[in-house]
Amino acid sequence: MAKDITFGQYYPADSFTHKLDPRAKLIFVTAYITAVFLVKSLYSYIPIGIFLIATVLVSRIPLKSILKSLRAILFIVIFTAALNVFFNTDGNVLVSWWVIKITDGGLLFALRMALRLVLLVIGTTLLTLTTTPMNITDGMESLMKPLKVVKFPVHDIALIMSIALRFIPILMEEVDKIIMAQKARGAAFDSGGLIKRARALLPVLIPLFVSAFRRADELALALDARCYNATPKRTKLKELKFTSRDLVAAVFIVMLIVAVVAVNNSFWGLFAVWGW
Repeated sequence: MAKDITFGQYYPADSFTHKLDPRAKLIFVTAYITAVFLVKSLYSYIPIGIFLIATVLVSRIPLKSILKSLRAILFIVIFTAALNVFFNTDGNVLVSWWVIKITDGGLLFALRMALRLVLLVIGTTLLTLTTTPMNITDGMESLMKPLKVVKFPVHDIALIMSIALRFIPILMEEVDKIIMAQKARGAAFDSGGLIKRARALLPVLIPLFVSAFRRADELALALDARCYNATPKRTKLKELKFTSRDLVAAVFIVMLIVAVVAVNNSFWGLFAVWGW
């Protein structure tokens, strides 16, 4: 299970994407998510797909790591698509049986939702694969600096996010260890119905919560022993600086948004047979 979770894990590489400023990457990911939600036509996914493939190639991230992130949400994608197929009745009816009606509009809407989920997961996964949790924390803290005017605990929130990202792979490894220990004692997690499988997870969840609280307590004691505090005058080993790379990346992300809007409003995008 832990091997299938890539969110929160960092893949070291010497690439253009890895060298971008973390603040810029956070802004670019937000702009990318905006572009995905701006999609109104099937053809609008073409520039997003091209941009995503180019980003993966430039980042030098193995395709295997990207597919692992999709494997973790495969059930959610299928479940969401199925709901949209059966409950969206727009368009021409293709199959009608009892209370079930499957229409071409429902199929297209389900496909759009599935593609949207996949693109969102890949985009956010690339952020964590190409940026260390510490850099993400520094970038978030820098972007939220204006909130300090209203006494918002910027550093505390950034620290919480950093710890959460670091604990995701650790907790997944802990789940694997607990499951293997329970299987060695004769527990069955893959047999029986849905209710039986849910009950079988109780011996996993309880030790997991105990382990999570124990690790949190140890971390708090470690921070306290080192006299750590969220003073606003803390210095950093590496200061964040925007470079020409960030400007080049900004140009491409703006081109992506312009391309999506242009395809949405183009003549052949609006009047295509399979458009939305």
